[in-house]
Amino acid sequence: MKQASRRDFLKTSTGFMSLLFAGDFLANKKQQPLLSFSTLGCPDWTFADILNFASRHRYSGIEIRGIQRQLDLIKCPEFSSAEQITRTIRQVEDKHLKIVDLGSSAEMHHTDKTERQKNLDEAKRFIDLAGKINCPYVRVFPNKLPDDDARAAVIDVIIENLAELGNYAKGTNVSVLMESHGDAVKTKELKMIMESVNHPQVGLVWDIVNMWSVTKEPPARVYNELKAYIRHTHIKDLVWVDGKEKYVHVGKGETPIFEAIDILYKNGYTGYYSFEWEKLWHPDIGSPEEALADYPLVMQAHFAKK
Repeated sequence: MKQASRRDFLKTSTGFMSLLFAGDFLANKKQQPLLSFSTLGCPDWTFADILNFASRHRYSGIEIRGIQRQLDLIKCPEFSSAEQITRTIRQVEDKHLKIVDLGSSAEMHHTDKTERQKNLDEAKRFIDLAGKINCPYVRVFPNKLPDDDARAAVIDVIIENLAELGNYAKGTNVSVLMESHGDAVKTKELKMIMESVNHPQVGLVWDIVNMWSVTKEPPARVYNELKAYIRHTHIKDLVWVDGKEKYVHVGKGETPIFEAIDILYKNGYTGYYSFEWEKLWHPDIGSPEEALADYPLVMQAHFAKK
């Protein structure tokens, strides 16, 4: 009788401890940030180089903004045919990675009919590709907004374009995300655009530094206004040298980047913290081998304190 009781006790205790350990494991897993990097940071790497590096440095996702300087992903060999797409998907899965965003060059601010259609067509091609490779997001962006009376008309065009792309993506698992970029970095304007579009498959990429470097709006205020629309983030850091922006490793700059990251984390953000090292546009900044290796270490050290 005692033996049976002891056995039952041990069985119950073991089960209880297993649940505790499982709970701890899941809690720890939940606390781990999802990290990705944009291929903008490694413009000369092959696709195999990108995947191998990401896997080796404990990234969980890749944001594709060109491969070997080809920004039109449809022209990249990795996506050139149905057979090649199948191989590419297998390569990504074999490395336990996910393609989390396709960065198109589609600009939403053009009012010229020909330019406007050209950019919409590019975004639609990217939506089609994203659907084929199970990628949840396609990034588009505005760039130039006039400071005169024409500004409102250009914003109306952006709203119309985003609505058209959201409708085009209907029936897929792809959402179109407008990055806070160029002249469209004011919280009030971004919120108005998103509210006007009001589409379940249209949201925002919060590029924290793009906004803060221009507006100096506190991240808490930005997040509070835009949180309903933020699906993806771009993480970077910078300093000012002789009045010009210079990108530096995350945590080495003058921006409130960790303030924004902590706000996202505290409020249950489940998307990717995607490192954008703009090596393609700024060849003078440090090597991708160093910058992209440093980012997960910095982020893991930061989140370990949570």
